[in-house]
Amino acid sequence: MSSKPHNEINISDILNWRYTVKAFDGSKKLSSEQENDIKTLLQMSASSINSQPWHFIIAKTEAGKKRLAKGTQGFFSFNEPKVLDASHVILFCAKTEISNDYLEHVTHIEDEDGRFATPEYKAQNLGAKQLFTNIHKYDLKDAQHWMEKQVYLNIGNFLLGTAALGIDTVPMEGIDMKALDEEFGLRAKGYTATVMVGVGFRADTDFNADLPKSRLPKTEIFTDI
Repeated sequence: MSSKPHNEINISDILNWRYTVKAFDGSKKLSSEQENDIKTLLQMSASSINSQPWHFIIAKTEAGKKRLAKGTQGFFSFNEPKVLDASHVILFCAKTEISNDYLEHVTHIEDEDGRFATPEYKAQNLGAKQLFTNIHKYDLKDAQHWMEKQVYLNIGNFLLGTAALGIDTVPMEGIDMKALDEEFGLRAKGYTATVMVGVGFRADTDFNADLPKSRLPKTEIFTDI
């Protein structure tokens, strides 16, 4: 493994190229290599205590996208074309409960991947996971919110990573979470829908592509000490 990542990319150029796509070109599809790349982005995201409290439903077929589009009916119909015209659509799901069994499962996978030099290190790591999880479950009483925060970390990583690959995206919170939970039986599986992200390539007619970026000025958001 290299000691540091490649530094040839220009992060400013990537961030300025990326924007929230309002219209996809339905004729353009991700290649198999690009599909594998986006799955790697999703799998390798950081999360608190490496908890990875997520699951992803990835639709790339017309039938699959129509199922996800059930979450854009009624009030959220403005998002339906983004779902149907995207190459791929990803439903980000958060766990609804984080148990000791799950923490042991994650730690076991880490052990299989060679992260612990001794059994003692493995036990210490599991103890730390349980400690921080219990803080959120019992002291702060925000375990569900905490797990959703990890999903949002993944989304941020995903939006930047796809842009670096020259792939466009649109994150959508304007979806019917309950309808999607029911469509995919998520709650029975211990998950709930959180955000949907359309993935593909911008259409020439997308008005948002040519609009200038707008962010709060650096003088307002940074304090250097």
